[in-house]
Amino acid sequence: MAVLGSPLVIDGSHGEGGGALLRTALAMSALTQQSVRVVNVRGGSTRSGLNPEDLTVLRAITLATAAECLGGDAGSSSLSFLPTRRPRGLNEVLDVCDGDDGPGFANALVVLLSVLPILARTGAYSSLSAQGETYGSRMLSYDYFAHVTVPALRRFGLYADSDLVLAGFGRGTRGEVKLEVEPSHLEGVDWSERGRLIGVRAVVTTAELPEHVAARGLQHLGRLAYYAGFEIDSASQVVDAKSPGAMVTVWGEYESALGGCAVMGQRGVRIEAVTQQAFEGFCSWMRSDATVDEHLADQILIPAALADGETRFVVNRITKRFLTTVWVVKQFLPIHITLRGSEDGPGEVTVRR
Repeated sequence: MAVLGSPLVIDGSHGEGGGALLRTALAMSALTQQSVRVVNVRGGSTRSGLNPEDLTVLRAITLATAAECLGGDAGSSSLSFLPTRRPRGLNEVLDVCDGDDGPGFANALVVLLSVLPILARTGAYSSLSAQGETYGSRMLSYDYFAHVTVPALRRFGLYADSDLVLAGFGRGTRGEVKLEVEPSHLEGVDWSERGRLIGVRAVVTTAELPEHVAARGLQHLGRLAYYAGFEIDSASQVVDAKSPGAMVTVWGEYESALGGCAVMGQRGVRIEAVTQQAFEGFCSWMRSDATVDEHLADQILIPAALADGETRFVVNRITKRFLTTVWVVKQFLPIHITLRGSEDGPGEVTVRR
């Protein structure tokens, strides 16, 4: 049963004040059974209030916890969330909620990642799919999710498998990703040092584009890796989509580290330029001593907070989003999260319950 008494009040404008704060608060409420009220939803964003992506996440977590909600409407600036039971497994299609931004304004991977740690703790097998953007500019993309996020979570003992059904390139598109989640027992990881390099890999993903586009991208990746002095295992893939698109993802795996960079193609921009940006972004992480990149740090924080034992990792850049997520987690759990470093610089993170 949910914890009785007054809900925990979270200011949605704190820190970065965006969607990550809201999603973290909802996930932690479900996991701890502590009711929560979020005010000033997305108060730090250019467009405040609940958007369709938020509503999709809210609906999924509500289904898992049979929660009671107040204020869960498009554009709402406040939301009360009261879980009435511990999370249970889901077998759902999470279609994007319509709203002012129009159908499809959601990143399918953001939705799935928001519910993934909750479903892993249900003790039941879950199978669900989310519809929305699967490849986005400055957003979580499917190839990064499949090759960096999911393998990293497996190191904690969180087992999930994904499948791209339909690609959606950019805001407003409606692709689809399926996700299967096993009941998992989480253990902390020591990623204080990278260890041996296992390999550097890359994928050039295209839809509805001539074959030579991907071929040129692969050739440029080979040249870049040669002059950088390391080998890269690169491949291309053509995916089903309702509109043209391209994405280049480069990542590296070490014994105790994972990190990468993904860049989406834009109309009028040559694939060589997209490849260059993705490669340089990856090399920026690779040249550091970091064991996770700035995006993966966000994604493993809740699993680390739930895991038995201590987790340690080094991030190449401490973002305001990460600091905000840390703040939200600590509102719900009596947990030690030690951070050495400052915003926009590298940092060492220790998480211990």
